[in-house]
Amino acid sequence: MRFFLIILSFLVFFTGCEKRELVFEGNKDKKPIEFKLHQVQCPQCHMEVDTLIHSVQVITKNGKTYIFDDPGCVILWLEDHNLDPKDVTIWAYTGDTHRWIDAKRAWYSLTDETPMRYGFGAYEHKKKGYIDFDTMRLKMLRGENLANPKIRKKLLGK
Repeated sequence: MRFFLIILSFLVFFTGCEKRELVFEGNKDKKPIEFKLHQVQCPQCHMEVDTLIHSVQVITKNGKTYIFDDPGCVILWLEDHNLDPKDVTIWAYTGDTHRWIDAKRAWYSLTDETPMRYGFGAYEHKKKGYIDFDTMRLKMLRGENLANPKIRKKLLGK
């Protein structure tokens, strides 16, 4: 009986662990690619990308496209891979116009409910309190985001 329970536990654990795409090859045009939601895994946090809102695509010089669930994950991944944002193409899906734009030209809120809870939602149009890409990047690298309880309390009062 114990053996049966162990086997059953393994089957339950591995059900739904099918392979998710981490990288797409051959994007020589460096344009945002179409992808199926729930079929792509963020290479930084390994969460499934289940919505276009807050998703980001990074395309390297050799045409490899990586899809992220949260703008904050992009910043950490670039840092972990010693990549300068100037050396890659980055597309962000905006929360206001619902389209892909150059992430380096986007404006970022500080308090969006993003998948990893960093708070940096991308927008095409600037509003009061929004910051540019370089400022968002700096804040992310410093840990000045909603995942930090002190920053969360300061920004949200929670």
